Amino acid sequence: MDYYLLAFLLIVLIGSVLVYIYYLKEKREELKTIHRGFCPACKQEGIELIDQRSSGCSGPQLLTFECSACGYTNSFAVDNPKSCCGSGGCH
Repeated sequence: MDYYLLAFLLIVLIGSVLVYIYYLKEKREELKTIHRGFCPACKQEGIELIDQRSSGCSGPQLLTFECSACGYTNSFAVDNPKSCCGSGGCH
């Protein structure tokens, strides 16, 4: 009986990891489409950056995009390679 529970939990764990990997792949593709200037939902030009927040000195930025044509809105956490701490810059 315990082997069935262990097998079930292992299947659920593997399934969860695969779904999360697929989700991250889809988010990356949406961001690539946005960087090309198109909305991932309606494929029209008109996507614009409406909010840009930083989570600290060297953390990622949270970018929020919105499409004026279809109302698509999504946020992406992206690394900011230009971010530097202190007045002297990064070393």
